[in-house]
Amino acid sequence: MRRRAFLATLLGPSTAVSAQTRTTTAANPIDLNSASRDQLMTLEGIGEVKADAIIRARPFRAKTELVERRIVPEALYDRIADKVFARPPANMPAPAKPGAPAATTPGKRG
Repeated sequence: MRRRAFLATLLGPSTAVSAQTRTTTAANPIDLNSASRDQLMTLEGIGEVKADAIIRARPFRAKTELVERRIVPEALYDRIADKVFARPPANMPAPAKPGAPAATTPGKRG
């Protein structure tokens, strides 16, 4: 009995804290372009490997790129979509319009 009380005391607060830090809500969404590895890992289904893959794939224009670029499966995206957003960095170029000519490098001719 004494042993159980000791283990409960020892494990109780740490497990409560880890469960609390593991919870991300729609009221407090995570920015895919600036979140730390630890912040990304608070999302359900995102561990070290997926968090590192998200960081390597930055920047994102939209959160749907997680699925489009095959970083996370669609089923996982459906679980985390309301908990994340993608705010493009200020220096990110605007997306090309369909039918617009491709950008060329000034001074070079092909």
